[in-house]
Amino acid sequence: MLFYFMSFPLLYLSQMRQLLILAACCFSITTSAQTIIQRDPEIEQMVNAVSPDSLKTYIAEMVSFGTRSTLSTQTDPVRGIGAARNYVLSKFNQFAASSGGRLTAYIDTVTLPPDNRRVNKSTLLGNVVGVLKGTDDNDHRVFIISGHLDSRASDVMNATIDAPGANDDGSGVAALIECARIMSRSRFSATILFVAFSGEEQGLLGANFMANKALKEKRHIEAVLNNDIMGSNHSNETNIIDNTRLRVFSEAFSVMDTGRAAINIRSLGLENDGKARQLARYVKETGERYVDNIEVVMIYRNDRFLRGGDHTPFVQRGFAAVRITEMNENYNHQHQDVRVEKGTRYGDLAEFMDFEYLRKNTAVNLATLANLAKAPPMPDKVVIDTKGLTNRTSISWSAPGTGKVKGYYVLIRATTSPVWEKKIFTASTSISLPYSKDNYFFAVQCVNDLGNESLSVIPGTR
Repeated sequence: MLFYFMSFPLLYLSQMRQLLILAACCFSITTSAQTIIQRDPEIEQMVNAVSPDSLKTYIAEMVSFGTRSTLSTQTDPVRGIGAARNYVLSKFNQFAASSGGRLTAYIDTVTLPPDNRRVNKSTLLGNVVGVLKGTDDNDHRVFIISGHLDSRASDVMNATIDAPGANDDGSGVAALIECARIMSRSRFSATILFVAFSGEEQGLLGANFMANKALKEKRHIEAVLNNDIMGSNHSNETNIIDNTRLRVFSEAFSVMDTGRAAINIRSLGLENDGKARQLARYVKETGERYVDNIEVVMIYRNDRFLRGGDHTPFVQRGFAAVRITEMNENYNHQHQDVRVEKGTRYGDLAEFMDFEYLRKNTAVNLATLANLAKAPPMPDKVVIDTKGLTNRTSISWSAPGTGKVKGYYVLIRATTSPVWEKKIFTASTSISLPYSKDNYFFAVQCVNDLGNESLSVIPGTR
C-alpha cells in the first residue's frame, strides 16, 4: 500500500502524521497476513533441474526413427517402433546406473492378433517400463507417469511413411524420460513407474494391456498422470499463443461406481469428487505451488471430443487417472502427413514446439509425482457424523497403516467450488468445525514433517 503526498499547508501536518501512522499499520497487517508458499526443498531442487535442452534432445532422437507406428518394423536398428523402444529402454538403463539399484527397466510385451480394425497383422506390442522402487517395503503404493511412444501419419494404418510424432506424443515420452533422469537420484517411500506405452494410436492397446494386468494382480495404483500432446503453445484457427496454461482432464467418477457406490454419490452430491477429479485437484495445487508462471486448468471431462488417451483404460478399471495436455492444440501438426499445402506446412515436427513450455509442463508432473511418492498414504476410515441436526461438522478418521504422519489437513470448499478453499491442520484423528456439513464439502489428507500431502479422502457417513 503506497501513499503519495504533495506539499501540504502546515495546518494539515497533524492529519498527515495520522495518515502515515494508519498507512504503517495497514502495511504491517497486510504483511503479517501474507501466505507464504511452503515448498519441500528437495522437490524444488528437482523441479529446477528439469532441462529444456534435455527434452529437446530426447524428442530429436525419437523423431530420428522416422516413424514409430506400432505396426512399423521392429528389427531395423535405426527406424521404426522397435528402435524407438530400445532407445527409451537405454535411457532408463543409463539412469539406473546412478540410482543405487533402485531403478530397473524392461519392455513388457504381448502378441496381438489382427483385429480387423487397426491391427492388420500379428504384432508384438511392447510397453517400456522404468520402475523406481520405493524405500518402504510395507508401502505398496504405485504412482505412474506415462506417455505413448507410437506415432501416426494421416492414415493410421500406414506404417512406412514418415510420422515424426514430435509433440504427439514425443512430448509426453520426453517428459517421463526427464522425470526418470532426475527422480532416479532420489529416494521415495512409494514406487514410481515411468511408462512409454505402445499402441495408443491403434486403440489404447498398450494401456489396456497394462491396466488389465494391474487389475488382475491387484496392484495398488493410486495415481496415473498420462501426458499426451503437451509441448506446443500455438493453436490453429484461433491463433492463440499461450505457454502459461496447462489442461488436466478428469472423469467425474468411474464406470465401476455402480450399485451402492452410485447411490452414495447421488445422495451426498459427490458427482465432482471421484478419484480422478481428486487427483486433478492435487495436480493443480501441487503443480502451481512448485512451478512459476503456469496455471493448471481443470477440465471436467475425461478427454477431448473425438479423441482418447491412455488414462482411460485405468479410469475404466477404477484407478485414479488423468490426462495432462497443452491448452491450445494445433491440428495442423497432429495426425498429419508431413507436407506443404496451399502455403501451410503440416506435420508433427519439433520446430512447432515450445520447449520452455514443455519444461514447465514436465515440472508440474515431477512436482506432483514427488510430492505423492514422498507423502504418507491416505488416512483410513474417514467418516462424517450426520446423525444430528447441527451447524457444526464432526469428522473422524484413522492413521494409515504405514508411513510417518505429522498430522492431517482437513480440506473445505463450497459445494460450487472446483478447488479446495481452506486447509486446516490438526495432529488429532478427529475434528469439530464451525462449518455446516450441508453447505460445504470436506476431505482429509495425511501430511508429513516436510509438508508432503497424500491424496485427499472424501468422508463417508455414519
